[in-house]
Amino acid sequence: MSFSRLRIISCSASCRFALLLALGFLIASVPALAESVSNDPRTWRLVSELSEEELARVDFATDTPRDAAIPYLPAEAYPFEAPYTAEEMGFRSMEFPHMPRWNCVQIEDGGVLTPSGYLSNLKVIVLVHYREPAGLLGHLTAPPGELFSRWLTQDLMPPENHGNQLLFISYRTDKEQRKKADLFGYSPTLRRVRRFPQPLREERMIGWPLTYDDSVGRDAWEFSWRLLGTDVLHETIRFPVTRPTITLASPGGVFTDVAAKDLKLMGEDYAHYNPDGSVSTYVVEARPKADWLPDYYAGRVIYWLDQHLFYPLRTEVHSPDGELLFIDERVATLMNPDLGDRGYHNLIAVWWDVRDDFYGYSVHDAMSVKTWSQKDLDVFFSPDFMRRGWFPEPLKTQAAISSPDEFFLRPHLYRDKFPEVRSFQLPASLEARIRAQNAAGRIVFGEEEEFAQADVPVD
Repeated sequence: MSFSRLRIISCSASCRFALLLALGFLIASVPALAESVSNDPRTWRLVSELSEEELARVDFATDTPRDAAIPYLPAEAYPFEAPYTAEEMGFRSMEFPHMPRWNCVQIEDGGVLTPSGYLSNLKVIVLVHYREPAGLLGHLTAPPGELFSRWLTQDLMPPENHGNQLLFISYRTDKEQRKKADLFGYSPTLRRVRRFPQPLREERMIGWPLTYDDSVGRDAWEFSWRLLGTDVLHETIRFPVTRPTITLASPGGVFTDVAAKDLKLMGEDYAHYNPDGSVSTYVVEARPKADWLPDYYAGRVIYWLDQHLFYPLRTEVHSPDGELLFIDERVATLMNPDLGDRGYHNLIAVWWDVRDDFYGYSVHDAMSVKTWSQKDLDVFFSPDFMRRGWFPEPLKTQAAISSPDEFFLRPHLYRDKFPEVRSFQLPASLEARIRAQNAAGRIVFGEEEEFAQADVPVD
């Protein structure tokens, strides 16, 4: 805090004495005022509030040089160097969609929770293949229309779905080449492979609270980007008081009980934690370009990206009218050290459809990096393979949620942060459920009225 100079032109002795007393009070108050400023509980800062050191890592240019061959990509070679534009931050965040961007096999333990408290669990083995080079670079360099990834999912649970399989083939797109995926499914009951139409990007995946774009990720070149500011995240995934531990599997199949309080936002290998264990993030806004995404269902997507890897720890989707539609939060860890900073992947993800209060989660367990031979690719990643009912990589997991009251809590809303672009008008019934949840430390069913009157903030 600075104080303006006091110029005393003329004054009586009593006036001068009063001024001296006032100055003495102000000087004595400076340490207390400084301490008050340093203990400011507000974690977020607008661009106008950033320090010179923070500003030095950011480039606010919007009309940057473009790639000579692909004009909708930046001219600077990926993964770019500081200072970063908001667009470059958006491209860097593409490195981390829901599915890892490298050849691997993993088991996905997930589930959904309805507002009435119905819990549905699943276990799915996932075989993943990407074109070379590994990571986002393979996506960016693929010619439009060319295949760049294949995922084969094999259901283990629930029992009635055992043996169901899905082959998802993704393609590089641009304005002319709009096909994003081929989708093939197999059911042992029908004993046949069916080809499904390409899913619509704004439609929710069947039985899940997230859309196709929420799941597979968005292409940065279809959006306009700007930096809103910075924030510090202390927590993403919120474990209930009823579930103090989670059991995780190593690539070799060794199970370990991990205390929920010991899970770090970016895992044990992340080198950029603040002293209190929090993670500093850039908060960026992506708005759909009208010539790329006319009538897109999301008016803006807001990302909380860690400031070193640009990993999306939190994502919000807002409608064109400003309504909050969806929140995705994650806990990440380094799963592929050979890729360095690009080897991070979401250990746990939670998804919340705010309008329907429909909630889901996913744990990526026992992830093992694979080297697929050409024979593997020809056999495993083809529609015909699904008819055989083989499980070439049998994996197990014990990370499932066993009862509704052990489900993760709904994400924080952070109502005070960036109010110019974020607003909330939630139904009173949802406000009551959130208040009840926060009072109880767990999801509450049928007891909303008991907890809704508690002196507990909604967020």
